[in-house]
Amino acid sequence: MKYYISSKLKKMMHGGDYNPDQWINTPEIWDEDMRLMKLSGCNVMSIGIFAWAALEPEEGIFEFGWLDTIMNKLADNGCYAVLATPSGSKPAWLSRAYPEVCRGDADGHRQPHHGRHNHCRTSPVYRDKSQLINRKLAERYKDHPAVLVWHVSNEYNGQDCHCKLCYKAFQDWLRVRYDNDINKLNHAYWSAFWSHTYPDWSYVEPVDPSIHGLMLDWERFKTKQTIDFFKNEIVPLKELTPDIPITTNFMTESKTLDYWAFAKAVDVISWDSYPGWHEKGDDVKEAARIAMHHDINRSMKNGKPWMLMESVPSIPTRGRVKKRKEPGMHLLSSLQAVAHGSDTVQYFQWRKSRGGLEKFHGAVVDHVGTENTRVFRDVSEVGHKLAMLDDVVGSTVKADVALILDWENEWALDLGAKVYLGDNVKYREECVSHYTPFWENSVSVDVIDQTCSLDSYKLVVIPMSYMLRPGFADKVASYVENGGTAVMTYWSAVVNESDLCMLGGIPGQGLRKVFGVWEEESQSYYKDETVSFSVIANNSLGLTGSYKAVDTCSVVHAEGAEVLAVFEDTYFAGSPAITVNSYGKGKAYYLACRNKTEFLNDFYEKLIADLSVKRCLVGLPEGVVALNRTDGENKYTFLMNFNDDARTVAFDDTYIDLLTGKSVAGSVNMKKFDVMVLES
Repeated sequence: MKYYISSKLKKMMHGGDYNPDQWINTPEIWDEDMRLMKLSGCNVMSIGIFAWAALEPEEGIFEFGWLDTIMNKLADNGCYAVLATPSGSKPAWLSRAYPEVCRGDADGHRQPHHGRHNHCRTSPVYRDKSQLINRKLAERYKDHPAVLVWHVSNEYNGQDCHCKLCYKAFQDWLRVRYDNDINKLNHAYWSAFWSHTYPDWSYVEPVDPSIHGLMLDWERFKTKQTIDFFKNEIVPLKELTPDIPITTNFMTESKTLDYWAFAKAVDVISWDSYPGWHEKGDDVKEAARIAMHHDINRSMKNGKPWMLMESVPSIPTRGRVKKRKEPGMHLLSSLQAVAHGSDTVQYFQWRKSRGGLEKFHGAVVDHVGTENTRVFRDVSEVGHKLAMLDDVVGSTVKADVALILDWENEWALDLGAKVYLGDNVKYREECVSHYTPFWENSVSVDVIDQTCSLDSYKLVVIPMSYMLRPGFADKVASYVENGGTAVMTYWSAVVNESDLCMLGGIPGQGLRKVFGVWEEESQSYYKDETVSFSVIANNSLGLTGSYKAVDTCSVVHAEGAEVLAVFEDTYFAGSPAITVNSYGKGKAYYLACRNKTEFLNDFYEKLIADLSVKRCLVGLPEGVVALNRTDGENKYTFLMNFNDDARTVAFDDTYIDLLTGKSVAGSVNMKKFDVMVLES
């Protein structure tokens, strides 16, 4: 079965953020843009993202003439619009006329008009004004042939607003969460510590990082309030254009919002991806990290196609060493997103701005204004190749393996666990470490959170689940008992959703029985320290050899679990490093230390074989990865070489490379940053 982002366009979408409002005084550039869009194979443009001042230059005075012209030009040139609402950056008149729309800082001061996304999500005025401009847009363009998707606001984030409106809304939300019982809140926050007990709701303000439960709830509230603001924005869009899908561009590399919660409110997932190619000396490692984020976004809608809303054809504006994409990397990076389920490749930005913060941010059209640049040729190559992939559009990715990456758990780790593990928390890095062996073995992975179902997977990997959300422990227990295989690491099931420590030993909430271990204590290490552990002879998984652990190790006692490996160093030499417990029909593995690549590769390769996990292709050279998309009848294999030199790939079957139309059999020499899309 195929799933289309929009039934209007059953093709790969290619384009970018287009800001014609910056060029109103030079309309000849608009015509040149249309010529260049055709030349580069772009068929979709995101329009109006930061155009509020051009759409409503004065309060209640709306000017749509320029946008009418652009929309008509797009339609006349066979191009579509991802039409944006402009709340991501408010006009200056709005900040001046209604100071409450500006965010407040923790000292009680209103922020001046500056930057972007500096609005108060609670302000009734800002909600009304955002909804009004959105209604005007929907009324005017609801029947326009160019409108493909609604792009609501831009890159919502969880930055703080400490105004009285937000505090009152937070306190009202807490009343509901704690059944209007201040004693329940005080217990959840363990506020008797340091005599911080709250006499009533008006005292509860999110300015005390020593109360971890409070700050966790503040993060939850910011997500809730952002989603509520978004839902307010889309009221006129749903009313007037019910058949036009709605998205907003996520930033899943950010910790500030729970995007899994946000995903339920959108029709289509989109995200903004800015890899650091060539910047850290290991493009294979960077490819794995970005692949995990692609899989997060794909997993949010059960594998349905998503949108790569922003990428960059050259370099972004960032405070780091700037590296331009080397030849071949732009096509490879773009098709990596498609391999993981995206049906779009879009850029920020189409044409470079002449001024402002992002005037040097990479764009399809440089300040020179012509097609005579390497970047434009690279983009045109992507457009040409995407046009060959119509059959892939609407297909999905199926996974046997799930990895749990949970935003609320990450907040809890950064708040509560950091006081214990210090700089060795490294939650995202640990998730990538456990994801990478599957990616390197061409195994598709769903990256999900603790609220998701586990039932469809052969293997579930649970790194550092320090905080357990309600019901998750029961879900894991049921999954293993019914035949699933789970892998959990040290420093898991330590606290509940309020960051209160589990009593009765960890892993808590019944998982001690599931995994057959008790974790007594943990030890953190400096970056140059390691701890050795060795595998027990003739263990059930068939592991052999010795390995090094880093960053943190835990003293674990086996309580029915089989010990697969033991520590060799320090005072806990001889205690379990790796265990497996049979529980019901399934198995539960426990890793008592942070492991280096060598062990994780060997361990997961054994599990892949033991569980007959599907691999897209086998026998690939290191740094060459294959991923499948399928529509149920046809299978499309994306073969990608992330090495900075050539690799030879051998094939057992005969394929057609959709990017060239040529037959592929026997073996092929994949050059540096090469990519193929194979159909058998």
